[in-house]
Amino acid sequence: MQGTLSPIGEDAERPNLPDSDELVVEHYATAELPSQYGEFEVVSFVNNRDQQEHVAVVRGDVSGHEDVLTRIHSECVTGDVLGSRRCDCGEQLEQALETLGERERGILLYMRQEGRGIGLANKIKAYSLQDEGLDTVEANHHLGFDDDLRDYTIAARMIDILGPESIELMTNNPDKVRGLLAEDIDVTQRRPIKITPNPHNVHYLETKQRKSGHIL
Repeated sequence: MQGTLSPIGEDAERPNLPDSDELVVEHYATAELPSQYGEFEVVSFVNNRDQQEHVAVVRGDVSGHEDVLTRIHSECVTGDVLGSRRCDCGEQLEQALETLGERERGILLYMRQEGRGIGLANKIKAYSLQDEGLDTVEANHHLGFDDDLRDYTIAARMIDILGPESIELMTNNPDKVRGLLAEDIDVTQRRPIKITPNPHNVHYLETKQRKSGHIL
């Protein structure tokens, strides 16, 4: 699927994706996205696995290029939208967009995997358990979830469609690198994303490092 995006007209309907065990990811629409971080395009995708509308924010021409700086960012309404200081998600998103805006080309995949895949309502429930003294991982386990339910197969197919030959991945999470490599995405380098802790998220960051293997 590597290569060009198929054009979709203004009157296009949402694609009828096959109901099968095989993952199908399709480009749906592309539009210009002028932002405070620079000039981008926003590209929407649909798939037959999770029915979520994931998007890519793309800087410049990425198709056919090597070592394209790429960030996979999981949706975080509390951090990205509401400015929560309990996590570092909003700051990571802002730093990634600022960095990409300074580059000739780059990709940010915004994946609708709230709360490491448990959803917004369950994430708020996990927050309430953290208020009682549990850490992030313990709260997820208490609710019956694994540490992290995210997978990167859909993200990998989105990268295939966008068409870079290889990427440099902006992440502190080695699982993202492993997940993409397992899907035959050529990740040539991991680039850290550094955020200064605050009193509200220092324990959260320590837990990510100690229990989830993040490199901080």
